[in-house]
Amino acid sequence: MILPIVAYGDPVLKKVAQEIDSDYPGLQQLIADMFETMYSSKGVGLAAPQINKSIRLFIIDATPFEDEHPELKDWKKVFINPQILEEDGKKWEFNEGCLSIPGIREDVERKPELILEYEDENFELHEEKFTGVIARVIQHEYDHLEGILFTDRLTPLKKRLLKGKLNDISRGIVDVEYKMKFLKR
Repeated sequence: MILPIVAYGDPVLKKVAQEIDSDYPGLQQLIADMFETMYSSKGVGLAAPQINKSIRLFIIDATPFEDEHPELKDWKKVFINPQILEEDGKKWEFNEGCLSIPGIREDVERKPELILEYEDENFELHEEKFTGVIARVIQHEYDHLEGILFTDRLTPLKKRLLKGKLNDISRGIVDVEYKMKFLKR
């Protein structure tokens, strides 16, 4: 089932998400719905807060990057209760966008390597090192679980320049081709 993506301005996007356990009701269906929602909105990652669930869960399918990064062919994962243990390397800029902030893309600086501890969809514990574009996508989705949006990482000047567009998005004044949930006007 395709779920509505929560738009910028909704308080759920600013909350720190809660950990879950294997008893979380309907988890496998929720994960399937999140993939369907992400694919229908042409995203590469989706965090649970973006579908109005304040839980520590995000999904990634990096296949859209496979033309430039062949190693990402069929790279698809579920991350439950993730914790970044370490970030390393010299920060680099990459142009980011977000399904909750349609029509806005900006360069964001992040470190190129990270070590992440997480559980998969079967609640098996993993500790893995990720680098490059995958590290970037993980950091972006992880931020959602911490109540941080990519726009929070922009300079004060950039934020001021985007303020009108962000306010429009929060009120639903935006052209978008996928199902969204906006604040009441």
